[in-house]
This record gives sequence, structure tokens and C-alpha cells, in this order.
Amino acid sequence: MSPRVFRDETATTWYDIGFPVSAYIFPHETLLQDVRFDDTYIHLHMTDGRRLSVPLQWIPTLYHAAPSEREKYEIGPNRKMVIWDPDKCAINDELRIDDYLIARPRPSNGRS
Repeated sequence: MSPRVFRDETATTWYDIGFPVSAYIFPHETLLQDVRFDDTYIHLHMTDGRRLSVPLQWIPTLYHAAPSEREKYEIGPNRKMVIWDPDKCAINDELRIDDYLIARPRPSNGRS
């Protein structure tokens, strides 16, 4: 294993890295396994062991819905979405996990 070099303007410092890159796990694909709710968050459990908690306030349709209606979701066939079917509940929405895993630029508000 080769040491990493971190440089600043005055000196070079060498630090040993304790593990090779092959010892780390980098998920290739993120898929939904389970969904849970509490009073504040929707908790998305992924097949790779990660947990993603999204504030319900970020999703107005869920935030304003009754807890019993939130529970009437389906996990999409590609396991990348949580879907509320308006024919089965009072919510009409889809939550895509990639929207909460990948940073996106803020939308322009028309101000310069």
C-alpha cells in the first residue's frame, strides 16, 4: 500500500492509509428494501444496508397526509421509487430515491 501525500504551501506531510481501497465497499446500485415512518421522517432502508431519512416537511404531500395514508405506499418494480397511488389512498405522489441521494443544483428563482 502506498502512502498518500497531502501538500500545503510550506511542507509535505506523509500519512499512511490503514487499509487498501479493495477493503472498502462502494455500492454499485441502490435499491429500496423497506420504508418506515415516524412523526418527522420517512426512513428508506436500502438493500446495501444504508438508511436514508428524509424530513417529511420536504415532501408536502406526505407531511400533510394522515399517517394511515402514508402507509399505503408501494415500492416500484425497479425498487427505486416509493409510489402512492391515488386510486388506493389520498396521496398522489412518487418519491425517487436518487432525488435524495444525488445533490442537485438549486432551481433558479428568477433573481440575479
